[in-house]
Amino acid sequence: MAKGRINYIASLVITVVCWNYAHAQMPTNIPGARGFSMPQKNDTTANQKGLQHRNPLEDSLTISFHFFDSTRSHKLDSSINDFNTRYPLPYYYVDLGNFGNAATSLIFTPYMEAGWDAGFHSYDVYKYTPENTRIFTSTRPYTELGYMLGSKSEQYINAITTQNHKSNFNFTFEFRLMNAPGSFKNQNTNNSNIRLNTSYTGTGKRYGNELIYISNKVRSSENGGIQSDTDLVHLNFNDPFGVATRLGNASQFSRNPFSTTIATGSLYDEHIILFRQNYDFGQKDSLVTDSVTYKLFYPRIRLQHTIEYRKQNYVFQDNQPVDSLYLRYYNFLPNGTSVYFKDSWQKLTNDLSIISYPQKNNLNQFLKANAGYEYIAGGYYPYKSKYTNVYIGGEYRNRTRSQKWDVVASGRFYLAGNYAGDYQFYGSLERVLNNRTGDLLVGFQNTNRSPSSIFSKGVSSFPVIPDGTFGAENISRVFANINLTKLGLSLTGDYYFITNYMYFDDFFIAKQESSPFNLLHIGAEKAVHLSRHWNWYIEAHLQQTTPNAPVNVPFLFTRNRFAFEGNFFRNLFISTGLEIKYYTPYHADNYSPFNGQFFIQDTFTTKINRPEINAFLNFRIKSFKAFIRGENLNTMDPLNGWGFTRNNFAAPHYPQRSFWFRFGVWWSFVN
Repeated sequence: MAKGRINYIASLVITVVCWNYAHAQMPTNIPGARGFSMPQKNDTTANQKGLQHRNPLEDSLTISFHFFDSTRSHKLDSSINDFNTRYPLPYYYVDLGNFGNAATSLIFTPYMEAGWDAGFHSYDVYKYTPENTRIFTSTRPYTELGYMLGSKSEQYINAITTQNHKSNFNFTFEFRLMNAPGSFKNQNTNNSNIRLNTSYTGTGKRYGNELIYISNKVRSSENGGIQSDTDLVHLNFNDPFGVATRLGNASQFSRNPFSTTIATGSLYDEHIILFRQNYDFGQKDSLVTDSVTYKLFYPRIRLQHTIEYRKQNYVFQDNQPVDSLYLRYYNFLPNGTSVYFKDSWQKLTNDLSIISYPQKNNLNQFLKANAGYEYIAGGYYPYKSKYTNVYIGGEYRNRTRSQKWDVVASGRFYLAGNYAGDYQFYGSLERVLNNRTGDLLVGFQNTNRSPSSIFSKGVSSFPVIPDGTFGAENISRVFANINLTKLGLSLTGDYYFITNYMYFDDFFIAKQESSPFNLLHIGAEKAVHLSRHWNWYIEAHLQQTTPNAPVNVPFLFTRNRFAFEGNFFRNLFISTGLEIKYYTPYHADNYSPFNGQFFIQDTFTTKINRPEINAFLNFRIKSFKAFIRGENLNTMDPLNGWGFTRNNFAAPHYPQRSFWFRFGVWWSFVN
């Protein structure tokens, strides 16, 4: 990004934040909940109930949040029985052997967004997005700091701070850093994320805005896997760092955790600025109590404008390629003294919406109509391809006041432009079961999308060879989920029907499957209370696809946690035990470091993998939480001096970690 553009974006962010903060400083009688204001008369007791007049010595905290573009309120999670709620990778993801390397899901999760897409998704799980941005409301400033230290100098830092000022302005800042030198040569990572978001509501309750700024940086070395899998049983001093890899020059390698140099690997950058503002037309009212009169405002019609700017850079570089390795393993000869591919994209979206609220006192029911314009430029750097799109959309949501029914229906159709004909639809119906014993959710989703830019010949600089001419991909999904609270049981199911599926089947070759195929996924989660303090948490997933479909997934994947849990010594909460993960042998996808893509293969199976065994001790004392883990105990080999040398493989020639120790602390503060 040019220096001038960086200064412009920084100025825009600072201006909006300062403008909102200045308005938040103005006298206001709004305590926080939309449509509700403080008493008209000077009532001391009532004023003390507002966010802006709390006793500074009071230690209580009331905090909630909703995700961006959602109205459902959530509370912070203080549980300690699952480490993966703090770890960026969900339990059903596997990486290529180091924290921060490319990762893929063991459960089929296709990309289902219509319109333009760059096509690089192997690092998406590490990113901040507008969709997972939390908009907070807090009665006091709240901060949470997290730090995790792992083997081989692995480090993870996570911090978030949020506070409300005058109840109508919230400021939240998040930072995340993943730094891991890794066990093998040339797999070091240094990924970081920054997110700043604000939320402001005017004193008259009519005007409001939200600002989100996100910066995602991926710095991940690519070693192409090890040259020979048998080298793992002949390690010098049981150190896998001596194993030869397929990419990289030996003189470049370093285990220095403070070195962020990526000589051979992927460098991805993404910057997002989203600003949404709205103005409401509605009905004024008041609520009279014994001594206080509250002003009320009910929105009935909302005008909403959203502008979003994205800047994305995708780079693969090898500063000192070894020609013999490229020819031997990839049949590719570098042209020159270095290998360098770069795609750079910019996207500007303008969206105007009209929202109607049929019930004045239920903001969770609304009907929305919107239209937008997109401008996209990028591809080969400097910019070579330019696209424009016009789309229309709509949405209906209704979460009834009784909290028993929740209806969601939304869609977007690209009316004109380079992506005309693309569309996406989502619909779901949720019902709380009788006596609130659980809930049932059913839904349908369908997406018709043009191929991602990386599949387009002449658009991307990355070495992709399209096998033919590609049409629009269509994916339909029918899903259902039932939660039975009293039984501690959750069942889920997904059925996919796919035509014109886009995929890679080689390091460079992209294909499209013209024959339709389907995939069925059934999952279950169950909490079994074995005794007073012993619990067994079960998660199991079954997947089956049409024979010869270009998708490889394990038939069975399961995670079991046997935990001793309880509340001891009043403030001490403990969860300790074993975690066991297992999936049946299958043809795990290979990975192309040049294009950043996982691709199907049929020569390597994971039948040599053992169940993954991890021991854990988690505890919480008030707002302090600690997680201690000894992972991959299954790699112990009693026939080889009891060393940890029997590594599992996540992909062909990509061994997972051997024994790994992690210690993490998360501490929250009420200021």
